[in-house]
Order: sequence, then structure tokens, then C-alpha cells
Amino acid sequence: MDCSYEPAKKIAEQVEGAVAITQTYGCRDDAMLVHNLVGTALNPNVAGILIVGLGCETLTGDILMEKIEPSGKPVFNITIQKLGGTIKTHAKGVRILQKMKQDIAEQKREAFPLSKLILAVECGGSDATSGLAANPAVGAAADMLIEDGGTVMFGETQEMCGTQHLLAERAVDKETADAIYDIIETQMARQKAMGVSSRWMSKGNIDGGLTTIEEKSLGAVVKGGTKTIQGVLYNNWERFDTPDKPGLYLMDGPGWDVPSVTHMVAAGAQVVCFTSGRGSTTGHAIAPVIKITGTPRTYANMGDNMDINASTILDGSESLNRVGSRIYEMIVKTANGRQTKAEALGYKDYIVFKRSREAEHMLGHC
Repeated sequence: MDCSYEPAKKIAEQVEGAVAITQTYGCRDDAMLVHNLVGTALNPNVAGILIVGLGCETLTGDILMEKIEPSGKPVFNITIQKLGGTIKTHAKGVRILQKMKQDIAEQKREAFPLSKLILAVECGGSDATSGLAANPAVGAAADMLIEDGGTVMFGETQEMCGTQHLLAERAVDKETADAIYDIIETQMARQKAMGVSSRWMSKGNIDGGLTTIEEKSLGAVVKGGTKTIQGVLYNNWERFDTPDKPGLYLMDGPGWDVPSVTHMVAAGAQVVCFTSGRGSTTGHAIAPVIKITGTPRTYANMGDNMDINASTILDGSESLNRVGSRIYEMIVKTANGRQTKAEALGYKDYIVFKRSREAEHMLGHC
């Protein structure tokens, strides 16, 4: 919980490979928080879990333990009040993680088919080149992964506004098409309730040459490639969906970069492709983030943060499919252990997004 995050950070700092994650919505037993925290723990990138609680929260460690234990992963739960303060908790937590790390070190790497790989695709800090180069190139890579039996998901529902008819045409069945209309029109109702017009975007998007959210959406959705959409993944108080077979999925999630990535990682994504025309430093606590830009100036200026230069599509030196192949190759290398630039820098972003239940009730959405 947020009130035990600092002790958790101190514990994690003492054991290589450990990372402390938290949420900032207090200690209420909220199903959306549980879905995201448990989903994070169940992600294949996580080998073992230590839950650190204060002891008086309503969302207790036992609630999380009960949902994580069936996975067979090592999971432990300690509480600061029960152990007698942070110093004793720190000592016990470090011992638990130290032993966990030793046990995990005995595991051997095994070969797995690409059908076991789930990729999340995300965009942030977009500009005019995002929809022209970076996003289509990621879409080409997504198509390649799906053709090899893998799974791809993309979210940011507010950045699908205006494209619902195009996405619905690619749905595998009517149920999926209806769900696509449902999530996008619901998001548009939320924006209207907040007094947000289609002209609203972040300053960076506007400075980058985009004019409306609909215009941005047309460029954003192409990062999902061209394959049939197998389903919509909902994330709310009643359900938290994960892909049940290979293919392409939409995740009904927020438009903010790190929470959107967190949602998809909690739904099982092991690797993330993140496009940015303006440049981004984003990494993630659980999944490696490959960052791609279609702007030559951004790649030159932020080369320490951007992994792939897709601007070669615009100057004609490479085809869209060739850049897509480079991205696809890097996805596979990353799944095999190659570090991204954000990983090498030690960036461990993690934010859980939770909707306001009160606002959703007033809008009639729950």
C-alpha cells in the first residue's frame, strides 16, 4: 500500500533484481486495484513476490496472497505493525528476498515458442511522424508476431475516438464489434462530462503538429497492425480480462502512458513497444520497454532513450516492412534477455490507474 511503500523500497534496494511497486489510492479494498496488483504478480516476468503491508489496511496482504498462491510462485506476506516496526520488517524482508533470489538462480532458461509471447504496444508524446512512420512500423512488427502465433494488445481508449467504425470492421464477430463501440463511446461520454472537446490534447501533441484527438487516433490505432481483432479486454470492478488465445486485442484502459502500460502488463504482456515522436524516457518495473521514434531530430537528440529510429521510412532509406522487421527482431532479442535503453538506465515506472467509482455511477457506467 502507499503507507508501506518506503519500507518496501528500502527492502528492494538491498537485493539485486527486486523492485518495489505500489499504488497511491489508499488502503480501500478496491477490485480494480486488486486486479492490477495481482495481474502484475502473475505476469511471467515476475519470479516471486513479497507483499509488504502496514497492518491496518482494508486491502490486506492476505487478499492478494489468496489470489496469487494458486500460480505456484513463491509469495510471502509481511506486515510492519505485526513485526514491530520498519527496522525489523526491513531485516525480515531482505532475508526473504535473499533466499528467494538464491532459489530462483537455480532455474534454467528454456526455449519457448513465440505463441507464448504477449506484446503490448503504446504511444506517447506523439507528433505528425508517429502516425506516418513509428506506429505503422510497430503495426507491421505486430502483424509479424501474430503470424508467428504470438499475441498483441493495445489500449488508450481515448485515442481510439473517431476510429470505432474502422476497428469494428476488423472484429472477429459481432460481440467484439459491439464491445469496440461500447468502450469508445463510453470514453467519449466521460470526456464530454469532463468538458473535454476533441480539440484537447497534451501540449506536446499540439506542438508536434496534431490538431484533434480524432486525427491523433487515426495515427495511433495503426500501431496495432492489420490483423483481425479477437476481443476487447475490460478492466473494471467486475472483471479483468486477459487474452485467451493468440491474436490481436484491444485493452479498455487510460490514455496516460505509464498506467496504460501497467494495465497491459497486468494482463500478461511481457514486452512493450512504445512509440514517441517527441521523445520519451518511459520504462517499466515489470516489462522491458522498446522505444521507437519516427522523428530524426528526436532520435538524434534523445538517443540515450530511444531504441529504434523509424524516421528512415520518411527519408526513403528503408521501407515500412524493413523497419517493422527490425522492430520484430528486437522484440525477440528483448524476450531473450537483451536490455532496452530504459532497462539499462534502471527506469522502473509503475502507476496503476483506477477509475472513480462515484463518477462512473453518475454517468451510468457501473
